[in-house]
Amino acid sequence: MLTPLAVLVGKALRFVLRLRGGGSAVPGRIALMIQPKFLQKTLGRMSSGIYFVSGSNGKSTTTAMLVRVLREHGLRVLSNPAGGNLPQGLASALLADVNLLGKLQHDVAILEVDEAYGKLIAAKVAPNGLLLTNIQLDQLNRFHSPEEVFDYLDDLATLTTDLIMVNGSDRNTERLALKHSQRLSAHGVYLSQKALKSAAHGILAAPDFSNDDSNLKLAATLETAKGTKATISLGAKPFAITLPAPGLHYAVDAALAIAFAKQILVEKFSETMAAKAISSLPAVYGRGEIIETRGQKLEIIMMKNLPSLQANLDALDVSPKRVWISVDEGTPDPSWIYDIDLGKLSKVDVISGTKTYQWATRLAYEGIKFGKLIESESDALEYFLGLPGDEKTAIVNYEQMMWLRKKLGLLDLEGGNG
Repeated sequence: MLTPLAVLVGKALRFVLRLRGGGSAVPGRIALMIQPKFLQKTLGRMSSGIYFVSGSNGKSTTTAMLVRVLREHGLRVLSNPAGGNLPQGLASALLADVNLLGKLQHDVAILEVDEAYGKLIAAKVAPNGLLLTNIQLDQLNRFHSPEEVFDYLDDLATLTTDLIMVNGSDRNTERLALKHSQRLSAHGVYLSQKALKSAAHGILAAPDFSNDDSNLKLAATLETAKGTKATISLGAKPFAITLPAPGLHYAVDAALAIAFAKQILVEKFSETMAAKAISSLPAVYGRGEIIETRGQKLEIIMMKNLPSLQANLDALDVSPKRVWISVDEGTPDPSWIYDIDLGKLSKVDVISGTKTYQWATRLAYEGIKFGKLIESESDALEYFLGLPGDEKTAIVNYEQMMWLRKKLGLLDLEGGNG
């Protein structure tokens, strides 16, 4: 009786909160309070595979790509919206699809999970397979070291039952997969030297703290990456794909998603269908997403941590003509911005948020000119959109990105943690 009650209350609350505008993790939190085994009672009933995607950065994009490829092949895929990767966010996402009896009508589940919380979800519903994007330096308020992230993902891999695939060019994720290769089918996606050199700072992996020189079974090779174009080899002739946004990091995400889809689909996998799926995918929100507002194109670049911002800056062909930086307390310690190469920014038009003066100091230290300092995000947005020009770039942290999308009328997200 608890599951139907949790679903009923959760769905009703979800409906009301979405009328208010935007998504929320509250319905999932309430559903879990009513039925602590909500995830087991719903996901646990699926007869086909449950697969998790995790890692420091790129989880949302890789998940979206993998889902699109599998759906292109005709599978009914259950997934959580980008950002809903904590238990309560996942529960909120399930409320959109589950019936009152707690049943789901899907062939496969592809779920983005947070590095630290993934093992808690896996303890409730063990994944058949695990896809890891990378282990990179994160904000100190989240993880003190990449070794800590390794340990969390190691625990998650221990709860995985069949398959693990990782970015093999990241030595730390490669070592993690090798550690479990006796029990799991372990595969790596590797980058050619040409692909690695296509970005000024490479794949931005955390320092290698392993001593193992072994290699995983090759699942795919990212041969080339330039702008929104990339070529991938799955053991035969390389094939071309078009990415939703430019950058080596997007090409790596695509290679991981395609290689993992092949493991799931086996003989049903089609390179042609995979390429079509990736090429038709829009940018995941906040990751090079372009929003049209007031006759202008506003590109949103989310700065989650040092590697994510650096990868997005590396992907820029030229300096943006108009730039707005807005960062709030969602980034409590922004000291890492002094390690960012800001060479792609020639100027910044306006800075806002509670971290306004930290960013102004950083730009001044670099000798980059900046314009208005407006702590109010709403006032800064109005000023920025009022500047001449119809192509503009907003560099924001996760919380500011959520606020901005809602402010511009995009209310399609569940709550969570990016």
